Amino acid sequence: MTRTIPAWCLGLALALPLPAPAQEIVPLAPPGAPASAFPRPDRPIAEIVSPIWADEASRDAIDEAGQLARRLAVRPGMTVADIGAGSGYHTVRFSKMVGPEGRILAQDVTPAYLADLARRVRSEKLSNVTLALGEPHDPRLPPGSVDVAILVHMYHEIAQPFAFLHNLVPALKPGARVGIVDLARPTWQHGTPPDLLRCEVEAVGYRQVALGPLQGNLGYLAIFEPPAEGARVDPAAIRPCPVGKP
Repeated sequence: MTRTIPAWCLGLALALPLPAPAQEIVPLAPPGAPASAFPRPDRPIAEIVSPIWADEASRDAIDEAGQLARRLAVRPGMTVADIGAGSGYHTVRFSKMVGPEGRILAQDVTPAYLADLARRVRSEKLSNVTLALGEPHDPRLPPGSVDVAILVHMYHEIAQPFAFLHNLVPALKPGARVGIVDLARPTWQHGTPPDLLRCEVEAVGYRQVALGPLQGNLGYLAIFEPPAEGARVDPAAIRPCPVGKP
């Protein structure tokens, strides 16, 4: 059974000095629209196979986190949502970038990954990190809390991308940016073709504002602006994007 934090607790959740014990990691917001209201994508969904996609030393060697931070204009004091945080590579590095006045919301749908990340956050004494358990169709993040959301090499693993993106909108502040990193290859090969990504994300009402390659073997970064809360596309009006299949 999923536990839900009442509205009056949302501010408290963001003020936690350290992440809750693993057994208490819960969603930070009430549920959004149900998955059943949305179409499924007309393409394969990749399986979640690991909390990491490459070793941290090789990622540091090409300044992965720095590349994203510069393009997304991450500054001290911001709240960054690390969606699909996994082992916490970006959680740890962005925690230091946003500083003590900022906050990192480290979200994942795999409880075991969050349990391991909770131990890492405690070990590294990252007092500005809050862990959040999401669902395949709903990130379950606090309303109006996020300046920048990053989804790094995991978009192709989201089981219900239209619902997930729709339910992410309320968590985004006005002027927020969503950065999606992926490889330009089919979803069944753990990537997302850029044209397909743009089609799916814009089908929910977002607008792509930048697209470009990243240095190293990172693939590309696509940056989107979310629709205003009252301008989200109605779930019934969303149509899957055409794509070839294996």
